[in-house]
Amino acid sequence: MINDIFNILLPHITIGAFIILMLILGMILSPRYYKYARIIAVIGISAAIALLSTTQTEPQYFGFKNSIMSDSYTLLFNFIILVCGFFVTLLTKNLVKTVKRSAYTFYAILLTAIFGGMNIVSANDFLTLLVSVELLGFSSYFLISVSKGYYSKEAAFKYLLTSAVSTGIFLFGVSYLYGITGSLNFSNIYEYITANETSLVYTISAIMIILGLASKLAVFPFANWIIDVYKGCETSILAFLSTIPKLAMFGIICRLMVFPLSNSFELTFVIAILSLITALWANTYAIRENNVKVILACSASANASYALLTASLVSVYNLSTVIFYLICYVIMNIGVFAYLNIYGDNKNFDVNYFQGLYHKNHGLTGAYALLIIGLAGIPITSGFIAKIYLFTAIANSGFVFVPFLLGLLLLTVIALYYYLKILLPLFHETDKNYDVQKFSTNFSQKFVLVSSAFITLIIGLCPEMLIELCRFIAYNI
Repeated sequence: MINDIFNILLPHITIGAFIILMLILGMILSPRYYKYARIIAVIGISAAIALLSTTQTEPQYFGFKNSIMSDSYTLLFNFIILVCGFFVTLLTKNLVKTVKRSAYTFYAILLTAIFGGMNIVSANDFLTLLVSVELLGFSSYFLISVSKGYYSKEAAFKYLLTSAVSTGIFLFGVSYLYGITGSLNFSNIYEYITANETSLVYTISAIMIILGLASKLAVFPFANWIIDVYKGCETSILAFLSTIPKLAMFGIICRLMVFPLSNSFELTFVIAILSLITALWANTYAIRENNVKVILACSASANASYALLTASLVSVYNLSTVIFYLICYVIMNIGVFAYLNIYGDNKNFDVNYFQGLYHKNHGLTGAYALLIIGLAGIPITSGFIAKIYLFTAIANSGFVFVPFLLGLLLLTVIALYYYLKILLPLFHETDKNYDVQKFSTNFSQKFVLVSSAFITLIIGLCPEMLIELCRFIAYNI
């Protein structure tokens, strides 16, 4: 057990220790010390990032009776999850002012969500995976409902109902898979399916498992919740929802498709079809919307469907593409919500509300515009490289997937329309009598926004090193 802790779990245990510390401090400290809660959370996440260097990756390490594992793949995903958690924590400065009495409890829940995400990508059996998914899920419910008002409570309830249904589907698939193989361990299941012929029951169980996990990605038929959740959720929590759960789900879905669920050819087509339907729904829904949050919700669903389709076409090249795409996407998304976080006290997120803001602050609005351009996949940004890389991966997967590629290309062009709806009002000339909205920024918001825009630009101009890293990670999964 000691070896397992020091070879795999030091970062996880660090986050766990800070969760307990937050709960203790919340009980003994006066609410007037709420400001220190965010600082302690940042310290805890920073310590966990530093301790990632202690985890064993070569060769793969299996701990706690093979229930968790460590390799370069899990190390990369845990690093990205922690970095996203660091940025999200910085963005919660305005939110925590509204929950002063519960500040320490709030950060304990946020750290619990990060802890759950890390355990999801490290899981090597379905029991560990289920507990970790529920840990992330229950934390998300509380984070969504932390804002005052009816809409945040409604959003949390809808997220809870959708997650409950998806968990049931996931468990139903796991029960069938256990009945076939007699094991919940990924390694044992993979050994069984490579030595035996697969059946229809195996295919059904594989489809249900992936569908249950993909609900967190807002993939059809579990996509409707994302609109209401994004409408009712505070912007710093949206930065969390659009990054950490998606990283965790993609991290485990890709591993499952490569190993225990790799012998289901039908799974590939089912996921590819559902991904295309999701992209069609998300892009057409966003066209008629003027609410920036709703447009970004549709963007999140569409981008997740692009990556999921590529992940379903299992190969080393496709897996490296998905990893690269995810890194670029989460960085851009956090930056976008950092900009929207500036307007956290105002509930008006209509595109016209942002009219003329470039003339108020060239630097911050320019960085925001660069991130929107990146999400649209326009050159000089990481988003452009990611989409080119992704389309190339689908094209190389075989002639039978060309219709899927053509469909995604068409939908990507359509998506340019709603990204321009967000972008163009920023640069409109305003009447002299028009009251341009005032910026209310702090250093944390500026740091996250500028850092995200800078990374997006650097990856867009010099993507080679990151692409090679992603290929190395995919090859060594």
